[in-house]
Amino acid sequence: MKIKVGVIFGGETVEHEVSIISAVQAMAKMDQEKYEIIPIYITKDNEWYTGEMLKDIEYYKDLDLLKKYAKNVVLYRKNGEFVLQSKGLMKSTVKTLDIAFPIVHGTNVEDGILQGYLQTIGIPFVGPDTYAAVVGQDKVYMKCIFENANLPMAKFLWFYDEEYRADAESVMKKVEKLGYPVIVKPALTGSSVGIQIVRQQEQLQEAIEEAIQYDHKIIIEELIENLKEVNISILGNSSQQEVSVIEEVLPSKDFLTYEDKYIGNGKGKMGAKQPMKSSKGMLSASRKIPADLTKKMKQEIEEVAVKAFQSLGSSGCCRIDFLIDEKNKKIYINEINSIPGSLAFYLWEAKGVSYTSLLDEMITIAIKEYKKRNSKTHSFDTNILSGFTHGSLKGMKGKLGS
Repeated sequence: MKIKVGVIFGGETVEHEVSIISAVQAMAKMDQEKYEIIPIYITKDNEWYTGEMLKDIEYYKDLDLLKKYAKNVVLYRKNGEFVLQSKGLMKSTVKTLDIAFPIVHGTNVEDGILQGYLQTIGIPFVGPDTYAAVVGQDKVYMKCIFENANLPMAKFLWFYDEEYRADAESVMKKVEKLGYPVIVKPALTGSSVGIQIVRQQEQLQEAIEEAIQYDHKIIIEELIENLKEVNISILGNSSQQEVSVIEEVLPSKDFLTYEDKYIGNGKGKMGAKQPMKSSKGMLSASRKIPADLTKKMKQEIEEVAVKAFQSLGSSGCCRIDFLIDEKNKKIYINEINSIPGSLAFYLWEAKGVSYTSLLDEMITIAIKEYKKRNSKTHSFDTNILSGFTHGSLKGMKGKLGS
């Protein structure tokens, strides 16, 4: 009997289309002899749909047509099963699932919100749990944990948009102390959305205003000069980790923009209609695999990446990005991508691991993590309210704030 895998993607996020690309790639590579693949597409207004046509990238060119033929569903637990039930007057079970496989990017889906829902209904799911998803998406939380683990990082500061609007001058002074050039980022987005490099004070206000459009929390980091960017993928859980080969990213400018990564050759603007079939996700970025590194530096990156993975309590397949100051031969951990674009499969293929095998291993890890979670005590069978009387409750009125 095949394992029923619900692949969840899309959602209310600026990385919505990126998630579609990653999910369609993955569904095409899953072992169909072993798994029944059930696509679950979340629209930008948070409606859930399922249907075989959702495996084909062509259908996403006309979302109204897609919604017409796909089934609008909700996912919940019913009689011990995880079901996709149709909405409307004539409700029926469309599909049942054994495990969920979120292939999602960005706020509202990758950041623990979706994972929290899946954990609440109790379905096994691939990738980071709620806690690891939260700290893996929030660059401020992430860097504070990295700092506590004594991992090498660029200097940074952060603030809320309310702080900036209340006292912009104070924020500007803090950035002055950090020193230019800096890079300004929304704390919670990915795919380089809302990011700008600032080389002088006159550019700072515009960059902050841009970042504030995407998030209420802004992070500003010192820009590493003489820069080489390298990435590595980690596969595993808290007890076991495997490292991929390391890639060197070859950007066409100071850093890879959203357009570089997903639209291709830096052409087009965010929000413009581009032919989706021409995009290859992160595969559109120029890269060198393996990266040109000394044996010592390669080992250092691998060791820091594993420590970062463990410190965040990550699970599944992530990508961890590093910055290298080539002049001073220093490495800095930049950030973790808990559910990276294309699931970083190209870093594993270079090591001899096929995408199909990678996906299979991710599902296996998820089942192990599910069993481990269920082995812990999360509630008690006893009901302390069973002995309460009306008089007992009256006595608690003050404690309850009545």
